[in-house]
Amino acid sequence: MRIVRFAVNEGNDVHWGVLEDERVFVTPSPGGEKTGGSAPLASVRLLAPALPTKIVCVGRNYHGHIREMGNDDLPLPEDPGLFLKGPNSLAAPFSEIPYPHFTNEFHYEGELAVVIGRRILSGTERPIDHVLGYTAGIDLTARDCQRRDLQWVRAKSADAFCPLGPWIETGIDPDRTVVRTFVNGVLRQEGRTEDMIFPVSVILKYISEFMTLEAGDVILTGTPEGVGEIFPGDRVEASIDGLGSPLVMTVSGEGA
Repeated sequence: MRIVRFAVNEGNDVHWGVLEDERVFVTPSPGGEKTGGSAPLASVRLLAPALPTKIVCVGRNYHGHIREMGNDDLPLPEDPGLFLKGPNSLAAPFSEIPYPHFTNEFHYEGELAVVIGRRILSGTERPIDHVLGYTAGIDLTARDCQRRDLQWVRAKSADAFCPLGPWIETGIDPDRTVVRTFVNGVLRQEGRTEDMIFPVSVILKYISEFMTLEAGDVILTGTPEGVGEIFPGDRVEASIDGLGSPLVMTVSGEGA
């Protein structure tokens, strides 16, 4: 099932729905039963397919990314290394993201994103059964701010620093898929999720031991090797095998 969140009538009428044969069918909730109303996919504007209270991100979850960030002399993490993005950082698929005025190193990081469907508490058996589905995310990063600032709030959680979408797919096996990122049509990242240091089931169990995960919350599971800079005019596509269509964003503006 492909779950969408979309707007019609110039964005004033927002719905959840399911995508079937290039048509979106309205549902009362994410993954709910179709109510009968529908519209062609081409006639609606897709929105980020989640309404999270928080976006929890995993760093250093692929060996290749650890090496490229110059951390290969450090021991592998014993637990998932986490940081947060605020809900303000969400951006819709096909968004134009302005080049941030406060950075000289604007980077992309394509990732598998997990969307929670039911509350996960400490002690929840099989937290992965509470997942609604999976989508693509781009962890946009002001890399120079990440190095310079005391915390990563500015570097990771600025407005529109988390494009998400284009929809949620319920049929993806998170342990058997591939994450790819293209910049201007050139493949820059390719990573198999079976190579993640911490698989999704472990990440969910670890987070929920100290933080309640609510329906709609988003988990970014880490990025493969190949992150890099993007500039005004660049087009970034993050794809997940089984999702059916990539998450697309472009960078606008003149740069810093």
